[in-house]
Amino acid sequence: MNKPVEPALGVARRDIQAQGAEGPLEARVYSNGARKKADRLMVFFHGGGFVEGDLDESDQFLSHLVECVPNYVVLASRYTLAGEKPFPAAVEDAHAVLVWAKKNKASIGWSGKSMVVAGIEAGANLAAVCALMSRDRGAPKLAGQVLVMPMLDPGLTTCSMREVAPGAETIEVANSCAASYRGYLPNAADRSHPYASPLQSSRLRNLPPALILSAEDDPLRDEAEQYGAKLTSSGVSTTMKRLVPESIQDAAARNECACEAAALTEISRFLATLDGSLTAS
Repeated sequence: MNKPVEPALGVARRDIQAQGAEGPLEARVYSNGARKKADRLMVFFHGGGFVEGDLDESDQFLSHLVECVPNYVVLASRYTLAGEKPFPAAVEDAHAVLVWAKKNKASIGWSGKSMVVAGIEAGANLAAVCALMSRDRGAPKLAGQVLVMPMLDPGLTTCSMREVAPGAETIEVANSCAASYRGYLPNAADRSHPYASPLQSSRLRNLPPALILSAEDDPLRDEAEQYGAKLTSSGVSTTMKRLVPESIQDAAARNECACEAAALTEISRFLATLDGSLTAS
């Protein structure tokens, strides 16, 4: 477990409980400390390959993100890990958290005006799936989705994944992804389900605008960029950015990469674009 990092200067955080599909989930609210309710909410899901991870992993990232976009409040939530229950427990939890957030605005300090879903790695998979589920189930309405180095292809079929050479520093990441999917999707038939593998979905229209961040030397790079291309071809407004190489020998280091100024800058710009669209409408 990563050691918690103190929030950025001026950022307030508090631990609460959100409601998952089958029970309460640990959650954390980040805000700029203002008493006025924020109009914008980001719901964020942590990484860990579906089999591990907690709220502390992305604590530094979210603290600095709120510092960059003080008009947002962020709700970070846990979800059922595969060791307890495999797919679809995590995705059902993730969507349930969105529904809970919409019904419990006062608990979050949110006015209810605009909701964005986001995540990193496995959490980015859940964020992408939440966009599909919210469309399919008719609620809640999402203003955007932010996918940071998402895990989207349980088949591990992309070139950036298959071309990882034995002994390469990224081999641990590739092996970790394979092991994670074995835990999350023990039933092989589930690996083609769009709620498990958004990259395989043939129904990507009418989804909220997306920001997808990949990294040059991340084995997950190609699946992230392929998903961005599929969203664009389906008429979804999509911003695709490839970050400069980072050392990611440790699978958990994606969180450190996400904290880099370039990623925070891209996310801030994307959210500002969404805010501009909402104001114009």
